[in-house]
Amino acid sequence: MATIRAETPADLDVIRAVNRIAFDSDEEPMLVDGLRDGGHVLVSLVAEIDEEVVGHILFTALPIEIGDDTLHAAALAPMAVRPEYQNQGIGSALVMAGLGRCRELALDAVVVLGHPNFYPRFGFSAELAGNLRAPFEGDAFMALELRLGILDGCDGTVRYAPPFGLD
Repeated sequence: MATIRAETPADLDVIRAVNRIAFDSDEEPMLVDGLRDGGHVLVSLVAEIDEEVVGHILFTALPIEIGDDTLHAAALAPMAVRPEYQNQGIGSALVMAGLGRCRELALDAVVVLGHPNFYPRFGFSAELAGNLRAPFEGDAFMALELRLGILDGCDGTVRYAPPFGLD
C-alpha cells in the first residue's frame, strides 16, 4: 500500500513528472507550479510506494462569495496517479488524506471538476454544486460540505485562483 505524506521541496520535479505522465500533457504540471508559486496551495500530498512518488493531489484556496460573506473552500485539482499504479486505491487514499487535512484546516467545503463515477464515493455531489456560479456545470462539477449544511440553498460564486485561467 502507498504511504501518503506532505510534499517537500525535493518532490517538485517528480510531482511535475507524475502529473505530466498521468495527464499526458504539460498543462497540469504548469498549473501546479503556478498555484504553488502564487501562494494558493492549502494541501499538497504525494503517494509513495517503495520510496518512489507515484501520485499527487493538490487542494488550493477557493473562496465562495455569498453576498458580503465568504466561505473558505478548496478546489481539488489536480489529482494524478502514474498509469501503472492506477486502480489500486492510491487515488482514493490521496483524496481521503487530502480531505482529512482540509477538515483540519477548518475549511467549509471542497469543490472538484472530476469523474462523476469516482468522486461521489467521498461525498461529492453535483447537486450540492448546483447553486454555485462557476465556469463549470453538469455532473462533473461537484462539491462536498466539510461543515454540514453550509451549501444548503447556497447562492454563491466560486473564485478560482488566477493560474486556473478561468476569469
